[in-house]
Amino acid sequence: MSLRSVLRAQTADCHAEVDKLFGAFDLSNREQYRTFLRAHSRVVPAAENALDEAGVVRLLPDWPERRRAQLLLADIGELGDRMPERLPPPPLHDEAALWGALYVLEGSKLGGALLAKSVPDALPSSYLTPRGPKGAIRIFMDRLDTSGVGDPAAAVAAARTLFDLFRKAGQLELEAVL
Repeated sequence: MSLRSVLRAQTADCHAEVDKLFGAFDLSNREQYRTFLRAHSRVVPAAENALDEAGVVRLLPDWPERRRAQLLLADIGELGDRMPERLPPPPLHDEAALWGALYVLEGSKLGGALLAKSVPDALPSSYLTPRGPKGAIRIFMDRLDTSGVGDPAAAVAAARTLFDLFRKAGQLELEAVL
């Protein structure tokens, strides 16, 4: 079984929970969209920095073009807001953990592309509609499938941790506005 299949099967529950949480935001509403972006900004910059520090570029040479933290920061700035406190990044001690974290971040781009259709033109949406290398998701999936990770459990643990951070960030932001 490919690493992608293992990750999909063993993170389906937390993936569904995060999708449900973030799917409840009305992205056509400026304040709800701002809250949605703030939740993401609690996780994405720290996770991307952790991937950088762990040497992700050796696994994914086009990683610098895939990063989205700056797009997220720009969108939040355009909405006249500042960054909230970041959650601690997931521990990325080995190659398997890198692949697990990448699985979550790269996969979120697919969801973002769908969500971007809900954002009115008057609101900034560069985070949800990043311009990256052509065929980037296919390239990522091919590399993930051929990664040869010896311990898929470490990849699953990292992916689950990152999904949990997104869930926690979403809950924190929702609590702040209620």
